[in-house]
Amino acid sequence: MLSARSLFQEIVENDDSFQLFCSIAASGESQGGWENARIAALVPEGMRDLAPKITRHGADEDKHGRIFNALLRKRGLPPVPVPPETDYTMLLERRGIGLAHEKLRRDEPLTERDITVYLAHSRVTEQRAADQMDMLVKNFGDHPEVGKAIRMISHDEDNHLAYCHEELLRLAREGHGRTIQQVLRESALVEIGVYRDVSLAVMGHMGRLLHWPAPKAAVLAAGIRGMYAYERLAGWHRMVSLRQPDRSNALGGPVTTAAEFA
Repeated sequence: MLSARSLFQEIVENDDSFQLFCSIAASGESQGGWENARIAALVPEGMRDLAPKITRHGADEDKHGRIFNALLRKRGLPPVPVPPETDYTMLLERRGIGLAHEKLRRDEPLTERDITVYLAHSRVTEQRAADQMDMLVKNFGDHPEVGKAIRMISHDEDNHLAYCHEELLRLAREGHGRTIQQVLRESALVEIGVYRDVSLAVMGHMGRLLHWPAPKAAVLAAGIRGMYAYERLAGWHRMVSLRQPDRSNALGGPVTTAAEFA
C-alpha cells in the first residue's frame, strides 16, 4: 500500500534518492535565507521595526539549509545539482511569486507595498512548508537519523507561518487589507500549480533512482494531479485566510542554533 510514510522511507533508505531530496531542500532553504536577508536590508524607513523579524526568518532558512547539508555529510554524500524543474523557489519567482531577485540585488529601499506583497507571498508558501513538515513529523518525527532535524525545522516553519498571520493582520488594520487579499488569492492559485509541477518532477526523478515500476509511478502521478484538482477547486482557501496565531511575536526572540547538525 502506498503512503507518505512508505514513500519517504524508501527515499531515506536509498543514498541516491536521499542525496537528491536533501540537495533540493538545502538549495531552497538557502535561497530563502538570501532573499529574506536582502529584504531585511532594504525595508523602507517606515517599516524598520519589521527588519529584525525578517532577518530572523532568513537566519532560520539558512539554518535549515545547513541542517540538510549536515544530513548529507553524515552519510558521506556531497550535494548534487538541483534539476531546474524541481526548483520550487525559482519556478515561483518566474511566475511572479516573491520579490524579483533583480530588485533585491539593487541597493534601493523597497516600498511598503513590496513588504506587504512579500508577507502575503510568504503566508502562502509558509503554509505549504508547515503542512509538509507537519506530515513528516507525524510519520518520521522519531526517526533516528532525520527525526531531530524534522522536528526542529517544523517548529521553525510554524513560527514563520504565525509571524506572517500576525503581521498581515496588523497591516490589514492599517489599511492594506484589499492588497493583501488580492495578493493572497493570486499567490495561492499560482503556488498550487507550481507545487503540482514540482511534485511531479521530484517523483519522476525519485522513481528513476528507485526503479519504481510504471504502475506505481502512474498511481503517484495521479495522486498529485488529484490533489491539485482538489486544491484548485477549494483547498486553496486554507492558504488565504488570516487568523490571530496562538504564537504571538513568534520571530521576536533569538535564533535557535543547529550546532548538533552543522
